[in-house]
Amino acid sequence: MLKISVHQLIWVTIGAISLTIFTGFGHLFARYHQAIASNRPITKVSHSATKVTTPVPETVDWHKPSLSRPYPKLAKYDDINIQVSIKKQRVYLKNHDQPLYTMLASTGKHGSDTPKGHFEIQAERGQHFFNTQSGEGANYWVSFKDHGIYLFHSVPVDANDQYIVKEAQQLGKVANSHGCIRLTIADAKWLYENISTHTPVVVS
Repeated sequence: MLKISVHQLIWVTIGAISLTIFTGFGHLFARYHQAIASNRPITKVSHSATKVTTPVPETVDWHKPSLSRPYPKLAKYDDINIQVSIKKQRVYLKNHDQPLYTMLASTGKHGSDTPKGHFEIQAERGQHFFNTQSGEGANYWVSFKDHGIYLFHSVPVDANDQYIVKEAQQLGKVANSHGCIRLTIADAKWLYENISTHTPVVVS
């Protein structure tokens, strides 16, 4: 007859309990991972492969307004001001600090930077200009500094008054102007027709 001491009996019992607990947790973990796997696709990843992220290009319709909703009726507001963000390549039309409309923009490239500071819409504005020195012009321009030097205007045109598509596609993405602030054709036209002289402009 096999004799088992009390000591041995205790260790056998502890071993049996541990095996039961371990097995139970094993089943729980298996069910947990199965539940996760059922809710998401499993993709094989090669450890030797290099992860490549392809950016999704943003399509800019530089003919149209930046937003799909109507432009604000400025007569309804008592403190219209324009905030230009060089970092974000955006022009924000505000009443006090309340945003009214956001426009895609392209400010001055490095070496021809758009000046930062506090300015205002000046009296000078026009429907078209062409600069023979830079070989570019634009439509619907409004001056905000140095009386005809620094402007809000449309995306650029060439000597034949044709819009330069490559430049226009930089709106909202890259600072690429000669110091002025480029806008979509519709935004520039609306600003030209509606913004009042002396409206504050802050470029930062």
